[in-house]
Amino acid sequence: MVGKVISGSSFSGTVGYVMKEESRILEAEGIMPPEVKDMVQDFKDQTLLNPRLKNTVGHISLSFSPKDAPRMTDALMTQIAKEYMQKMGITDTQYLLVRHLDQPHPHCHLVYNRVGNNGQTISDKNIKIRNAKVCRELTEKYGLYLAPGKDDVRREQLREPDKTKYEIHDAIKGCLPKCKNWNELEGKLKEQGIGIRYKYCGNTDRKQGVLFSKNGFEFSGSKIDRAFSFTKLDNRFNHIQQQTQHRTTLLGNLSTAAGNYRSAFAALFGGMGGGSTREEPSSVNL
Repeated sequence: MVGKVISGSSFSGTVGYVMKEESRILEAEGIMPPEVKDMVQDFKDQTLLNPRLKNTVGHISLSFSPKDAPRMTDALMTQIAKEYMQKMGITDTQYLLVRHLDQPHPHCHLVYNRVGNNGQTISDKNIKIRNAKVCRELTEKYGLYLAPGKDDVRREQLREPDKTKYEIHDAIKGCLPKCKNWNELEGKLKEQGIGIRYKYCGNTDRKQGVLFSKNGFEFSGSKIDRAFSFTKLDNRFNHIQQQTQHRTTLLGNLSTAAGNYRSAFAALFGGMGGGSTREEPSSVNL
């Protein structure tokens, strides 16, 4: 199960898209289907309860593997979608749940009003992170097909651009444990024909993104693997640097302490030896 958070600027465009020909409504709450214009108006009317909220459209697609298709009935899909909503905090608001039938993999679209029934705001803070977590939980709970990790993908069957993307992935994964900073990573990847380019924040020299290129293709780090985003790689290198500095400081402190101990030891026992005189035993005449 994979959830995709989709940005929407208007209810008319979003509802119009999900209500395509090859679709059917699974459930609706607080709106009156099936006419698109009526549902759009219902959504718009509720937004008046919170006129300060600018982005009022919530839109998420929930996709399942073709391997789950035989068991993915409308009832099960609806049950999973409603549990997803509960876990995501999408409650006490209008929503429309529509199943699309134009793809081999089962999937549905959830359109909801970010202005709740009582005028409250349905939060979208960290929504992508929460979405990934909830999808994982529901995938495990319902025994849904779990896509294999990158290590399990058969490279020989890949076509471009995925072929190059996985070549870059394998190269980064292989040399990363040997790299302590960005310069070392750049050098090792360059040996394998992979280039690195950075994105900067505005007109400053502060880096905020990284792109890897090979064979005429270029991918952002996060597109290759979430672990290879600029933030995560930069945090990794900063952590290594901090550990190195900590070890250096610790060794320096130990060396200083050892030196002080030797000095104190020498002064203590050296002083005792310098001030003492050894008396020769007196002779005894028998």
